[in-house]
Amino acid sequence: MDWGQIFGNTASYLLSPVTIAYAMAATGLGVHFGYGGLLNFGMAGFMAVGAYGYAISVLSFGAPWWLGMIIGLAAGALFGLLLGIPTLRLRADYLAIATIAAAEIIRLLFTTQLFNKWTGSAEGLANYNAGFNAANPFPPGRYGFGPWTYTAAQLWVVVFGLILLALALLLVFSLVRSPWGRVLKGIREDEDAVRSLGKNVFAYKMQALVVGGVIGAAGGIVFVLPSAVIPGSYTTSLTFFLWVIVLLGGAATVFGPTLGAVLFWVVLAFMNNLLPALAAAGMLPMTTSQASVIQFILVGVTLMLLVIFRPQGLLGDKREMTFVK
Repeated sequence: MDWGQIFGNTASYLLSPVTIAYAMAATGLGVHFGYGGLLNFGMAGFMAVGAYGYAISVLSFGAPWWLGMIIGLAAGALFGLLLGIPTLRLRADYLAIATIAAAEIIRLLFTTQLFNKWTGSAEGLANYNAGFNAANPFPPGRYGFGPWTYTAAQLWVVVFGLILLALALLLVFSLVRSPWGRVLKGIREDEDAVRSLGKNVFAYKMQALVVGGVIGAAGGIVFVLPSAVIPGSYTTSLTFFLWVIVLLGGAATVFGPTLGAVLFWVVLAFMNNLLPALAAAGMLPMTTSQASVIQFILVGVTLMLLVIFRPQGLLGDKREMTFVK
């Protein structure tokens, strides 16, 4: 086995666009669940509307890349409003069912032939990043060292994604320490008590859903900057991965989802490189394709163990997660 290649491929995920995108989406989910107590299983839908809003604006309407991104964020906010109006009065388990169904409806709408002219149906969309690439401030060449070596285009995506992630973390950090954030955490713990104080619980939940949804839509935009928008990427497994990330780092923390995303993708990449190599070397009694599936089994087992033994996550305070029980 080539251990150098295994560790190199694993280390590259520390600063990859997919890790940054998942960190942003998980941060949005942290606003929903960690601070608002909203059991949202439809974050894949927010990422999808953000990505498609950006790509369609550029390809179909000729919008500049920055305006397309703003439209993608607005699409995330609009989806949050449309989703929240009929669902936010539902009990937690029914809310989970409704949101996961809404995300699937969004995905299927993007794959239908009815909107093929704008969405590309099952083939998705590509070639929308010309304007974004033209705004690249880095001269052509290669940057970095070892597994963190990038072309100018790749470095621009990483830097831009990190800037958006930093802005998202700053926004969440400011909100949760404001009076608005304290009310939201009160709703998470006991919404009847907050309602008795004269607060509009529904309005606060809606605001949390929209704020987290916009951050999730930004994650969806970063997710598609390196390549193309593929509707098959927004299945329920994407949402489940985000839940693992949030629970791993700490749902009721600002930086926990980012830490969870880094750990999740580093471990997943390590297993994805190690297990097939072990199978190819005859050290596992299975084929390389079978070995690749084991990593997802481990993800499921990890999720169960986290919920059972450490629901507050690595950075979380157990007192902040009493609402999980």
